Amino acid sequence: MKVKFVLTMDDVVLEDRTIDQVVLDWVSDVDQQEIMEVSHRWITTQNFLTRRMVGLNRVGESSLTIEPLEETDAPF
Repeated sequence: MKVKFVLTMDDVVLEDRTIDQVVLDWVSDVDQQEIMEVSHRWITTQNFLTRRMVGLNRVGESSLTIEPLEETDAPF
């Protein structure tokens, strides 16, 4: 299933630079199980983002949205 991920991070300290807001979005093919695993780790792992992103020292509020994308049969 093709899904769009949107990660929003506020009050970010990245390599000792303070940034008000960072928004990352990407599209990926994942199955339902992978979505559940990512969601679970996001919710239950303390400092999830700072452990996974090189140079990220601190994050204030953050959110991750996962939106399914409709697949069409039309060619690009």
